[in-house]
Amino acid sequence: MSVAGRRLTVAVVYPDLLGTYGDGGNGMVLARRAAWRGIDVELLQATSDRPLPPADLYTIGGGEDGPQVRAATSLIEDGMLAERVEAGAVVLAVCAGFQLVGRTFPDAADRPHDGLGLLDVATAKGNGPRAVGELVAAPAHDAPHTATGDRLPRLNGFENHGGMTVVGPGSRPLARVERGVGNGGGDGSEGAWAGRVLGTYLHGPVLARNTALADVLLGWALAPAGSPAGATVELEGLDDHEELALRYERLEAVDGAGGTGWRSRWARMRTGR
Repeated sequence: MSVAGRRLTVAVVYPDLLGTYGDGGNGMVLARRAAWRGIDVELLQATSDRPLPPADLYTIGGGEDGPQVRAATSLIEDGMLAERVEAGAVVLAVCAGFQLVGRTFPDAADRPHDGLGLLDVATAKGNGPRAVGELVAAPAHDAPHTATGDRLPRLNGFENHGGMTVVGPGSRPLARVERGVGNGGGDGSEGAWAGRVLGTYLHGPVLARNTALADVLLGWALAPAGSPAGATVELEGLDDHEELALRYERLEAVDGAGGTGWRSRWARMRTGR
């Protein structure tokens, strides 16, 4: 199915409140990967002083406790995000964004606040030290697959949070932690997803490090109107040599392989050997 000439709107939600960790880069990654495939894409910076605009794909980033509460309250009152998800829009929610699209999350004083309820997850303050560092996770067996039916490769990014998130029966864990903390609920899970809403603790920004995941989200957003959740379209391949080099470098650093193995692997990809 050709997607050239299609129109797509990507909105970065409240970058003025939830822009602490550079997660706005996820919107840029999605817009660029769409444009490189001939899609007419518009990237919006949806600040909190205006009503949330309609879009096909929303990204929500991380932020501090006070702005997170303000963002959740505003999004609940605005109502647009929930309406667009009901109509089939895609949401990528990272860290504080992941928590606020769930059922409940805590503020700095550990008081619970209502989330948007787009994912069946609940977050409380963690009992241990703050989760800070590189995170690597293997996608769960029932995690989203690519349009060709392949499993996503290992996910990697940087986590920085003090929350403990438990995934309820209405959602599914995105991945299983190999290195790092992830959700921190004791089951070894990282992130969660349901329908076309996906949450994660991975920064980086996550889609710059995990381009296959970016293409899954784009495939969801470009599925024909009225398609069931999980429906996707197969996208034209892109030259991801530089992106994969970054990915291999970070994975090898975390795995402790050291050396320059990623450079030789990148060279082999470029020469086809």
